[in-house]
Amino acid sequence: MRLLAIIKNYKILAILLVSIFVSCKETLKKEDIKVTETSRTDYLPYYNEKSFTPNWLTPNTEEEKNFHKIPDFKLVNQLGDTITQETFKDKIYIADFFFSTCPGICPQMTDNMSKIQKEFKDNSEVLLLSHSVMPSVDSVSVLREYAKEHGVIDNKWHLVTGDKKQIYSLGRESYFVENDLGEEKSIDDFLHTENFLLIDKNKHIRGIYNGLNRASIAQLITDVKALEKE
Repeated sequence: MRLLAIIKNYKILAILLVSIFVSCKETLKKEDIKVTETSRTDYLPYYNEKSFTPNWLTPNTEEEKNFHKIPDFKLVNQLGDTITQETFKDKIYIADFFFSTCPGICPQMTDNMSKIQKEFKDNSEVLLLSHSVMPSVDSVSVLREYAKEHGVIDNKWHLVTGDKKQIYSLGRESYFVENDLGEEKSIDDFLHTENFLLIDKNKHIRGIYNGLNRASIAQLITDVKALEKE
């Protein structure tokens, strides 16, 4: 009898422990959800300089309207069409810098841009813009051939060439794609970067991503979708 009483008490204790464990687990789940909800930002940050320190602005405010924007430009794409800021009016776009004969990082960057193109293939509000950093080599005909080889959709993904000084100025002074803080560079210093930039409909920089990293590309895609909801 005494043995049965001991076994019974152990059963009761076991039931109590299981109940406590389940209760704690439920509490943790609720707390986890609560933390996730409260830590979520309402808007993507804005960027305006080389260190890419985030600025938390509210869209459609005076502060946002006066914040750093990508300036007007005039370049030519793989079709021979003139590309300006008007091309990207009311569009979200992803920008990068490459050259067609690059044997190193560019092929992987192009592959990842292709994945982004596929993700937003049917979304007319999202475009892609790749600037050649060797415009003397990357003529319209060269870019056209490159586009065919890599499945570039015309008028969805613009591969652009043009004045080298303008392209390098855009890269370094507007998109801030190089991370060499404090190092002055001239037109003779080659511009080469793996960074992708996310630009909103008002021409503000809203994100910088490693164009060689799968997780970073996944985050970029997520951020584009978030930007569409602003």
